[in-house]
Amino acid sequence: MGNTIISKIPRKNFMTSAETVHRMIDDLPPDLRSEAIHYIEELAKRKKKPAKKKFRLTWAGGLAHLRTSTTSVELQHAAREWRD
Repeated sequence: MGNTIISKIPRKNFMTSAETVHRMIDDLPPDLRSEAIHYIEELAKRKKKPAKKKFRLTWAGGLAHLRTSTTSVELQHAAREWRD
C-alpha cells in the first residue's frame, strides 16, 4: 500500500464518517439537530441483530424406533414428500 496516491496525501485532509456526520449535525439549526439525532438513533436500533439462539439437539434420537424397519434413504424420501 506504500506507493498509492492516497498514502501520499496527508492524513489531515481526510475526515472519518463520524467526523463528517458530527460536522453536518453541528451545522443544523437546533430543531433539525434533534431530529437528525433521533433519526440516527432509529438507524442504530435497526442495525442491531437479535442474539443468536443456541442450537439444541432435543430431537436427536427421535426416530430411533424406525432404525430396524427403515433405511436412511427411505427416511429422506419420506421427508421430501412431507415437505412437498
